[in-house]
Amino acid sequence: VYDSYVKQRERVTDWRTAVSGISQKEMRFARDFDEVQHAVFGIIRDRVLIGHDIKHDLVALKLSHPPKDVRDTARYHGFKKYGHGRKPALRTLAREILAVEIQEGPHSSIEDARVTMLLFRKHKPGFDVDHANRYAPKPAMNIHKGSSRKPKKSKSRIP
Repeated sequence: VYDSYVKQRERVTDWRTAVSGISQKEMRFARDFDEVQHAVFGIIRDRVLIGHDIKHDLVALKLSHPPKDVRDTARYHGFKKYGHGRKPALRTLAREILAVEIQEGPHSSIEDARVTMLLFRKHKPGFDVDHANRYAPKPAMNIHKGSSRKPKKSKSRIP
């Protein structure tokens, strides 16, 4: 779990402290964006990244990660039924699968990360099957054998 305050690059108009738990006071301990970005890149490089709706975190950090190395509890097929047609909320997955209540006040990124890992570990075999099906090597196609292509017409010259 990597947890750090990051200095904002733009003016903040609403800290949403009731939800985020972050106020201007906590930002005294914030680290520079480039420093955090570099540290996170070093941690996730060549590793499997596990998270909940992780694409938003990657966008915020201006990072990318190979999709084949991402396990996202918000996108896992086995959890779709908890989202009622949308991505399931982490709070819902925690309550329904783990019988744990989270996010009852300001969010804790550490608590969210721990719950995400518990969900992943509990359903790891399903994630492995889902991943294997999604990223299975595609068989090479031989277009010459059994091809339904029409042979090329030869051009004949008329004298």
